[in-house]
Amino acid sequence: MKVLGISFGRKNQRSDVMVKEALFAAKAAGADVQFINTIRMDIGHCRACDYCSRNRDKGEREIHCCMKDDYHILEEACLDADGIIIAAPVYAVGIVGQFKNFVDRFGPSHDRAALLEENKKRIAEGKSEDELLDPRYFKDRYVGYISVGGAQTHNWVSLGLPMLDLFSFSFCMKCVGHVDAYDQGRTGHPLFDPALMEQCAKLGDAVARSIGKPYDECEEWVGDEGVCPVCHNPLLSMNGTTKVECPICGIWGELSVEGDKVKVDFPEEEIARARYTNTGIYEHYNEIQNMIKVCVPKLVANKDVLPKMMEKYERFEETIANM
Repeated sequence: MKVLGISFGRKNQRSDVMVKEALFAAKAAGADVQFINTIRMDIGHCRACDYCSRNRDKGEREIHCCMKDDYHILEEACLDADGIIIAAPVYAVGIVGQFKNFVDRFGPSHDRAALLEENKKRIAEGKSEDELLDPRYFKDRYVGYISVGGAQTHNWVSLGLPMLDLFSFSFCMKCVGHVDAYDQGRTGHPLFDPALMEQCAKLGDAVARSIGKPYDECEEWVGDEGVCPVCHNPLLSMNGTTKVECPICGIWGELSVEGDKVKVDFPEEEIARARYTNTGIYEHYNEIQNMIKVCVPKLVANKDVLPKMMEKYERFEETIANM
């Protein structure tokens, strides 16, 4: 089993140290480990060119991005891994942008529902094993996240862990732990906080020991329990009623108040449709397919009038100058 550690922070600084501590524990649990620091890697943002999905639909075995930067290095490392541990700094309430660049390119292009449907199509067409999609796309993986922030006040880092969880969904990876390493400005260095380093080690051990287990048989969790029983984040979306939603997992629960305690009951059928599950990703896949059925006829029906409607937007500067 192979555990990959990724740091989106400065070289040999806090994120690096905490991921490496987790990897030490993963190694002690029997895993082969690999560490990557991304700080000097060029990972550009997704350009929505659709190159990856077009090649998938044309029968390519592996899904690649057309942009020639360092994204592919990180992509291949993730595909080879059985478990992944990520640490990233929080600069402005949420995780550093380089991480989001990677997620925007990795997630949609490796959406498991779309890949499963493509493989079904190829099998129905009588394609050989070598013509099916790369089997690494369908491997279950366990992940753990470390959010690193300097602020003492937690609301300045409150979107760190929820943003890290975005990495899990499209590839159907199960998270087994969170380490919320805020207040680093006063801590000075994570090595001055033995309890924090112990949490990082527990995270690495949990990821390594979970590998190979079916998701429904893995009860590992490192970190605070949170509110949601799936992602363990403390966030809720409110709509003015007692029906509330976890904005990370997309599951609904019923909120109640007992004295000064707030409780949310998430039914088992909701837990079973969380975003990282096959049910959850197929909900999104089917939603996209239905959008296409609605959108394409509209574009076709208006193909002659839309260019005229777009003129003032395409000639923005000229339009503004003449107003």
